[in-house]
Amino acid sequence: MEVFVQQTINALSLGGIYALLALGLAVVFSIVRLINFAHGEVMTVTGYGIWFILLSGFPVGLAIAFGVMAAVATSMTMERVAFRQMRGADVTTLLITSFAVSQIIQVVFQAGISARPVAVILPGWLTDSIMIGSVRVGMVSVLSIVVVIVSLIFLRLVLTRSVTGIAMRAAAEDFAVVRLMGISANRIIATAFAISGILAGIAAVLWVASRGSVDPLMGAIPVLKAFIATVVGGLGSLGGAVVGGFVLGVVEVYLQAFLPEDMLPYRDAIALSIIVGILVLRPDGLLPGVSTNRS
Repeated sequence: MEVFVQQTINALSLGGIYALLALGLAVVFSIVRLINFAHGEVMTVTGYGIWFILLSGFPVGLAIAFGVMAAVATSMTMERVAFRQMRGADVTTLLITSFAVSQIIQVVFQAGISARPVAVILPGWLTDSIMIGSVRVGMVSVLSIVVVIVSLIFLRLVLTRSVTGIAMRAAAEDFAVVRLMGISANRIIATAFAISGILAGIAAVLWVASRGSVDPLMGAIPVLKAFIATVVGGLGSLGGAVVGGFVLGVVEVYLQAFLPEDMLPYRDAIALSIIVGILVLRPDGLLPGVSTNRS
């Protein structure tokens, strides 16, 4: 039982990071129909931002704040420089653009800093663990679970209580009508990308704290996992993105922990088979997003 509880906490921790990333993808997709695969590079920018500020001798709190602000700035710059010009293009064009932006950022870091990981030393309390009964729980695990819950609550408040949030929800329903009502499309989309950047930045802080390093490809695998989570949860559904992230985290950790040793080489195949099975039973995802009417 202790092992099961320990692995459940690990699964929720990993799932929380996937959920934050998936939530960022879902916010943008719900409005502009874009799966932004450069979202992972926003994580990478955060990691290098933290590394640079710590290397300059500033305190960790400032480094984390700078990293998250760099994530927001990067996400909004992507929207302004790359995706705004492609607005109205077909899905394939947007997808290729996001891959191109991703590759450009990776090459810039590889050429400008290093292709190898650089160490990011965060304070001990982030890497420490606490005992809950007989179960040892890492602070990153606790923060991951707490942060995703707080982020969900905050995002829900923004979307339901603020004028901009209500406009974003309306845009997700019918973007063309929102524009006809005189609401600035640029402002709505830029806000969506800013929120996406905040979520990616927070996820990056947790990821870096658990890894202790950053490299140019740091965000590549997590964003692919987040994309799977958004599909499993339901494209365009914010709640579905979170559910999908936790489902993916549970599947990965449980398979790693409880599969017999002779089955471990097939772990990824089994995990993908479970995901495919979920989509066969629920083709639109576990919590499908609202159907949108685009012109």
